[in-house]
Amino acid sequence: MTDTRLASLQNAAGPVSRETFEVLLRFETVFQKWNQRINLAAPSTLGDVWSRHIVDSAQLASHAPEARKWLDLGSGGGFPGLVLAFLMKERGGHIDLVESNRKKAGFLQAMVGEFGLPARVVPRRIEDAAGIVGQPDVVTARALAPLPLLLELASPWLLGGATAFFHKGRDYRSEVEESCKRWSFRLVEHRSSTDSEGVLLEISSLSHL
Repeated sequence: MTDTRLASLQNAAGPVSRETFEVLLRFETVFQKWNQRINLAAPSTLGDVWSRHIVDSAQLASHAPEARKWLDLGSGGGFPGLVLAFLMKERGGHIDLVESNRKKAGFLQAMVGEFGLPARVVPRRIEDAAGIVGQPDVVTARALAPLPLLLELASPWLLGGATAFFHKGRDYRSEVEESCKRWSFRLVEHRSSTDSEGVLLEISSLSHL
């Protein structure tokens, strides 16, 4: 079972040391305990936190291996932001985690401290974070909002040259069409390594129409 989990993680994220893998297993256990007190993830997904959340988040790392400055919007229970921070501890880099919910921000801060992660928690609304968070290489968001709103929220950094990676489900095409009414951007669609109907939308060169 353990070897299968390690293989799934490495298949999604690329090379991962045994040490980082074991720390992620510890994080999974801690996450489950916190989730009993705070609603950090949908109950229907808690039966497979490893694949549905951890590996699904980790796959982002393989698409931007050279990026060192990351920003995760609406970090919530730490997916993908905390998982990326675990990988960055091994590979190098730093991530800002923006989360306005006080309890969830407290959870994120506790995890950053407990595991010594290269991350900063920004307990603000996304609209108020632009003056605090510097220009990243990559902006991420998962299960946060429809694409038109995501682009609006991320625009302070995307207009500055950052690339976005957004998790989306099977109905993403209508969101892309709606977004094209206001924005011009370069889009690359990556099939999800954990969800046969999911995609990662890589968006760059954002500009107003």
